[in-house]
Amino acid sequence: MLIEEFGGEVPQTMEELLRLPGVARKTANVVLGVAYRKAEGIVVDTHVTRLSRRLALTKERDAGKIEKDLMELVPRKDWIIFAHLLIFHGRRVCKARRPLCEDCAVEKLCPSSILKTGRIPK
Repeated sequence: MLIEEFGGEVPQTMEELLRLPGVARKTANVVLGVAYRKAEGIVVDTHVTRLSRRLALTKERDAGKIEKDLMELVPRKDWIIFAHLLIFHGRRVCKARRPLCEDCAVEKLCPSSILKTGRIPK
């Protein structure tokens, strides 16, 4: 399809990328953001989902709804880096099974840390 419909070039629009088999919004947002520096949305993977909920940025569980909530909260100029920062933080600090709240740079702002520890961070 890339060769036949797009002349061998990876499309540069959300609409065109979504036409490709196996490509949904997450992949399209990654391609647009990383390859073309275009912010059409926010990448929502498992890390972004988990952290967005822990930080009370959304109550949603559906990636599309989470993306919409985040797009309303985060300035468009920061959409690309925001997702990458959450993914990195989710892999290194705010892990799924055992978040390392004591090592977290945003612990003071995190509702989940307060619930987990029962104390308000200093």
